[in-house]
Amino acid sequence: MRKPKSLKIATFNINGIRTRLPALLAWLEREAPDAVCLQELKTIDSGFPIDEIRAAGYGAIWHGQKSWNGVAILARGADPIEARRGLPGAEDDTQSRYLEAAVQGVLVACLYLPNGNPQPGPKFDYKLAWFERLIRHAKGLFDSGHPVVLAGDYNVVPTDDDIYNTRSWLKDALLQPESRACYRRLLDQGWTDALRARYPDERIYTFWDYFRQHWQTNSGLRIDHLLLSADLAPRLTGAGVDRWVRGEPHASDHAPTWVTLDMGKRK
Repeated sequence: MRKPKSLKIATFNINGIRTRLPALLAWLEREAPDAVCLQELKTIDSGFPIDEIRAAGYGAIWHGQKSWNGVAILARGADPIEARRGLPGAEDDTQSRYLEAAVQGVLVACLYLPNGNPQPGPKFDYKLAWFERLIRHAKGLFDSGHPVVLAGDYNVVPTDDDIYNTRSWLKDALLQPESRACYRRLLDQGWTDALRARYPDERIYTFWDYFRQHWQTNSGLRIDHLLLSADLAPRLTGAGVDRWVRGEPHASDHAPTWVTLDMGKRK
């Protein structure tokens, strides 16, 4: 297949793919991303709506889990070529949180990092342990020299500029110093946080919870990130958040977040 000159890659925590399938299909039709990372499918593998997604023009791979978690990678007009299912380092981990696939010459990694609440406690310990596994694996991906995108719901607010107000979130796992330190260590490998690189001084949010009219008052958080390898960072031509999706009836509490890459650009 001929590679497109421009590639649009998005990440979207769908928060229940069966419940929000109409919203997903409407977004795919309107925005037409070339590759999509989905999180929180909340369905077993057999419940994944592959027929409807194929009818929309997308191939897909997915890793489901009953009631919780679940990740998928979609590719427009093609089938993603699966490269990895699950992070290495804990073969007894049964939570469905990580997939890798080749899409149009780019290795797309879809991740759903653990929330970690309440903290302190075992859920926060699991979050940090999972993060350590991601950091180790990401180092190998970055050092490979291949074009890679690490996309997903990281459940980390990187800085105070990525949240409307820290006051009611100070004890939340998403803002803890340990969580933020792990994210910084990931970036220190050389990854480019695409949305922040594109908008260094703006407050941009990707998540608005369902409480206290946080969507209506734009009281959001930036926790959905797309990190670009050294090969892809110079190709970044655009990044954004499809906020209109969050405003639709019965919406996910996340909005799709995306980048565009000029794959025809010379290094």
